[in-house]
Amino acid sequence: MFLVGRHSGAPEAAATTKGTTGPRPRSVLVLALGMTITLVAWGVLVGTAIEFGKDARSGEPEAWTFLVLAALGATACLFLALLLGTRALSMVRRKPEPPPRPIGGRRRKVG
Repeated sequence: MFLVGRHSGAPEAAATTKGTTGPRPRSVLVLALGMTITLVAWGVLVGTAIEFGKDARSGEPEAWTFLVLAALGATACLFLALLLGTRALSMVRRKPEPPPRPIGGRRRKVG
């Protein structure tokens, strides 16, 4: 009888998985520091946008431009802080990455 299929024959060498040692503390700290800096920048830009909003409502037309720029900057800072926080959290949780999918899919040509 011929040995056919993946589960017949001698077992292959066990593949080493990445990330079994856990995250490096330095990289998690760098992400946490970056998240803290972007959150502080977000708070400063929100406060600045509020001040420009007060000036714009009192009749200064150039304050509208600065209000929009401060609001866009605050949005970008909050988005970046959320991205950095998500990456740091995923490093702390240490979930292993799934194995790579075989090239060719399910009906690949064997042999």
